[in-house]
Amino acid sequence: MHRLILMRHAKSDWPDGVADHDRPLAARGRKTAPLMAHYLVAEGLIPDLALVSSARRTQDTWALVAPVLAKARANRSRRDDIATETEPRIYEARVEILLTVLRGVRDDVKTLLVVGHNPGMAELTLLLSGAGDSHQLAELQRKFPTAALSVIGFTGRWSELAPFKGRLDRFVTPKSLGGEDD
Repeated sequence: MHRLILMRHAKSDWPDGVADHDRPLAARGRKTAPLMAHYLVAEGLIPDLALVSSARRTQDTWALVAPVLAKARANRSRRDDIATETEPRIYEARVEILLTVLRGVRDDVKTLLVVGHNPGMAELTLLLSGAGDSHQLAELQRKFPTAALSVIGFTGRWSELAPFKGRLDRFVTPKSLGGEDD
């Protein structure tokens, strides 16, 4: 069984004169990213590999999430490294591009975390989720807020990942954990 965790970057800022790709996190984003990381640890959702968009806001999100996950991983297995790849194709990618990226993941990766953008994270979750909690699917269709994450389980190889072959195991927002989201 493989597990895919799709996380939208935390809330970003919109400073004047800064290109979209270079936008940093807002103060709220710097609070919610670690909150989501602690949720992942509490639920045992520690990735083998993280694919992170090249945008600054996704890189900043990962920089706040990674140490929390690495510490938990070190406590469990004496290894603290989580393989990380910056993947430029994730930046504002259409769902077809995201699916291509996922199909290229090595099969020894059992749990994959992708830190990316909307609408791609929401659309990919809906495309892959052939089953799951109908309430969570409906909530996800309404909004996939910043720092939210979806967890999709599926059997087979990454290269065989196909529409509606996964199961939405959970959809979690900062607000559902007592934090803020937009």
